[in-house]
Amino acid sequence: MNSRFVFLFVFLTGMMIEVQAQSILSRPISLQVNRQRLDQVLEIISNKGDFYFSYNSGIIKKDSLISFTINNRTVKDVLQLLFDKTYEFKESGNYIIIRKAPIRMTVVVNKAATEDKYYAITGHVFDEQTGLPIIDASIYEKTTLAAVLTNTDGYFKIRLRSSKSAIRDLTISKTLYEDTVVKIIPKNNMELTITLLPIELPQATVTVSPNDYITPDSIQLVNEVVPQQPFFVDTAKVEKKGLSKFLLSTNLRRQSLNLGKYITSRPFQISFTPGLSTHGALSGQVVNNVSLNILGGYTAGTNGVELGGLFNIDKKDVSFFQAAGLFNTVGGKVKGVQFAGVHNTVLDSVRGLQAAGVSNVVKGNMDGVQLAGVHNHVTDSVFGLQAAGVTNFVQKRVKGVQLAGVANIALKETEGAQIAGVLNYSHRMKGIQIGLINIADSSDGYSIGLINIIFKGYHSLSLSTNEFLPVNIAFKTGNTKLYSILIAGTSTKAEEKAYTFGYGMGSLQPLNKKKTLFFNPELTTQSIYLGSWDYLNLMSKLHFNINVKAGKYLSFYAGPSVAVLVSDQTVAVPGYRFPIAPTGNKGFSFSNRVTGWFGWSAGINIF
Repeated sequence: MNSRFVFLFVFLTGMMIEVQAQSILSRPISLQVNRQRLDQVLEIISNKGDFYFSYNSGIIKKDSLISFTINNRTVKDVLQLLFDKTYEFKESGNYIIIRKAPIRMTVVVNKAATEDKYYAITGHVFDEQTGLPIIDASIYEKTTLAAVLTNTDGYFKIRLRSSKSAIRDLTISKTLYEDTVVKIIPKNNMELTITLLPIELPQATVTVSPNDYITPDSIQLVNEVVPQQPFFVDTAKVEKKGLSKFLLSTNLRRQSLNLGKYITSRPFQISFTPGLSTHGALSGQVVNNVSLNILGGYTAGTNGVELGGLFNIDKKDVSFFQAAGLFNTVGGKVKGVQFAGVHNTVLDSVRGLQAAGVSNVVKGNMDGVQLAGVHNHVTDSVFGLQAAGVTNFVQKRVKGVQLAGVANIALKETEGAQIAGVLNYSHRMKGIQIGLINIADSSDGYSIGLINIIFKGYHSLSLSTNEFLPVNIAFKTGNTKLYSILIAGTSTKAEEKAYTFGYGMGSLQPLNKKKTLFFNPELTTQSIYLGSWDYLNLMSKLHFNINVKAGKYLSFYAGPSVAVLVSDQTVAVPGYRFPIAPTGNKGFSFSNRVTGWFGWSAGINIF
């Protein structure tokens, strides 16, 4: 009895081992397909064979419909029926990986020794999977920096100086392909045939699971929209900015695109124009200690000094001094001093001094001093001094000082000072604004100007009377630390007409914890119109008011004042007030033109 169980166990175990040992490609399947897409057919096969498919979405055609019937054929037979000979199928665990079959072209070397000063390497570059020639692939030698591009046939010819070195590396690079390095023998003319392997993008990989299968009756044919995937990361943004895209040749831009990962350094270079350089076509891949550009130059960066007669274009960082007659364009960071006769563009940050005759643009932080004849533009924040003849713009934060002939703008916060001839704006102000018009969303500092608008600050319409004129109206805006006053007044007596208008500043200092009682000093200066503009009549008043808050939008104030009048009017204009100083108030005099008196004021604030 026991022997029977042992025999049965051995038999079943052997069967299981045989089944497991059978490869996925050898498994038999039967299926019938009628007008279905290739990707859907793969789902059916995956379900019937109980395994997974993995493939790159770019190699599977989805626009044709398939119909066929097979009985008891292997998975490999079915796949060979679906795909032509340019595909191969590899097993990995419970997966079948579908991919383009490599051409497996080996490097063919034909060589002939030469004693010439230069020797030539020629050849063709092909796609390893398709066999098609690769256009604009970079062929370069890192020691001499010699470089060429393949033509439309994938052909190249590169001349190298003969040397005593035994072996040199010739590198072949192309965007979306794996780099290939070929060993070459100096003093030998050589002919090469080279294949490059395309890079398989991870986001393009499709995995088909047995569980993905949908029965044919429920399949609906739809027009599938395949989202466009980015093919590469652009590391040469500087080449697309401003004049750079016009000054750099197509070949230079293609070399830079192919060789984005390759950066080397040299102590010195001289350029007449981009590409016409001691570093030739690879000038954009070299960081130099000293860079001299007669008209203009294009390099990977500078770690020392760079001078350009007209312009300098650097893909990456620049340290420590850069100057150009017209413009500098830097794709990385600038550390040190940067001068331009017209314009500077930095796509990262600046730390140091940046100055231009017209404008500066910095995409990162500006830490130091930025000077421009017309305009400064910083996409991130400024830490230090920013000064321009017309405008300054900072997209984020300013910690320091902004000086402008017309306007300063900081879209987020200013901690320091904004001083402009016309307009200052900061979303949040933690310092001082001095300008004709000052605007902020909120402020913990001071705004000094004709119009100060703090959206989350202090706003009030004031109606008042005083010893000089019975009717006065004023608009007060700013914050409680310091607000501006636009004021006007008039007399009510027809035979003693008088009109005033002017500007002032005031403050509200709380006297109790509930902030319902305030000391409210105000200083105003008003021009007085008394029938003729031929006379100067200017009155300044200092008010010492006590302000009592009666509600959220209502307060009352009153207090003593002292006034000083500067006037050169000696005769009355019929129907207008004269003498000017009010009667019955204690007065004082500094001269015939300058007099004063003590007075009072009382009023109501609304809002």
